[in-house]
Amino acid sequence: MTMGEVVHTAVSDLPINPDAALAAVDSAACGAVVGFSGVVRDHDGGKGVASLSYSAHPSAERIIREVAEEIAAQHDGVRIWVAHRTGPLEIGDNALVAAVAAGHRGEAFAACSDLVDTVKERVPIWKEQFFSDGSVEWVGAGA
Repeated sequence: MTMGEVVHTAVSDLPINPDAALAAVDSAACGAVVGFSGVVRDHDGGKGVASLSYSAHPSAERIIREVAEEIAAQHDGVRIWVAHRTGPLEIGDNALVAAVAAGHRGEAFAACSDLVDTVKERVPIWKEQFFSDGSVEWVGAGA
């Protein structure tokens, strides 16, 4: 088994470019490049969403890096890029972007799925949703 590589991790208030993520993991050794974009949608739980904001614990940057390194160690020869946005976001903005390259599509899809699921489970980031009816809800997206 060839150890995977973490190309980039970030928790930041800067916009995330999925095309840049895909390009960053691309490699002549990889026959598959898989991307995931978690995009702010206009509804949740049957209610209209106007906007949202993400807040991160100071440890979020370290933990997202640890998660990426764990996934890289579990999947043969993958290249990983992952970033989560913080601050105010509008409908259609990218909140979480992941890109994984691997020798074959099965490994790339599996690693990307594991990466996204584990980021959502473990990285201490919380979402504040502002609904179109004026109500507000906090959602724990991490530890």
